[in-house]
Amino acid sequence: MLLVVSRFELLSDEQWALIEDLLPARTGKPGRPFSDARAMVEGIIYRYRCGLAWRDVPAVFGPWQTIWTWHRRLARGGHLGCGAAAAPGLRGRGGVDRLVGLGRLHHRAGASARHDHHPPQGAGSNYTKPGIEPLDHAISRSRGGWTTKIHRVVDGNGRALVTLLTPGQAGDSPMFEPLMAHLQVPRLRGGRARTRPDRVRGDKAYSSRAIHTYLRRRKIQAVIPEPADQARHRKRRGSRGGRPPAFHAHDYRGRNVIERDFNQLK
Repeated sequence: MLLVVSRFELLSDEQWALIEDLLPARTGKPGRPFSDARAMVEGIIYRYRCGLAWRDVPAVFGPWQTIWTWHRRLARGGHLGCGAAAAPGLRGRGGVDRLVGLGRLHHRAGASARHDHHPPQGAGSNYTKPGIEPLDHAISRSRGGWTTKIHRVVDGNGRALVTLLTPGQAGDSPMFEPLMAHLQVPRLRGGRARTRPDRVRGDKAYSSRAIHTYLRRRKIQAVIPEPADQARHRKRRGSRGGRPPAFHAHDYRGRNVIERDFNQLK
């Protein structure tokens, strides 16, 4: 939700109408007055757009403490994670593209980060329950030092649909199915959310037999190039190696949307 808004403007009435029903509403119970939801969300967007501290958010959006509280509650409830996917048309045209791309980005922990917490042996990032903070905070030592790896699914227009974190040394291929399991795009007219895209674009890191089998089982077209070592191994086995996986080089050009999304994220 925070990445699909223009850098120089806040939410339009059309954009707000698409996400209003996804946010907390008045319950009618007695208590403190309910803050204006639109002002709170626009305050969150303004803060991320300008890179401000919470205390520096302009007072026109309301008390910064309330905006911070809204951000915390929305993040815990998963509203921020599904905002872009659940609000088709935020960029002004059409719904969420049914083609998706996968990618990952290494993020190196800063020198000021504390590393005195040592997770139990075998503890990994709790990507199956993103609402619960993982035991190791998705930070671990790899060749680049203390790093985190960001795994992401975007639609054909570069809108972020799923974001999961793992320690930096985690592999890309094992995260494919967890990413797909979290893919849910609500429909504009209600009903069951869409979980099956038409095509999946991924680089050679996702060219495993298990992934191709998964996509065939769900009738999803794979646009994933075959690594040279896999091709040599398949040819060396002769007829037992099977046919090469179908690959549409022209369609693969559209995978750059994930790289552009990561550039925007950085």
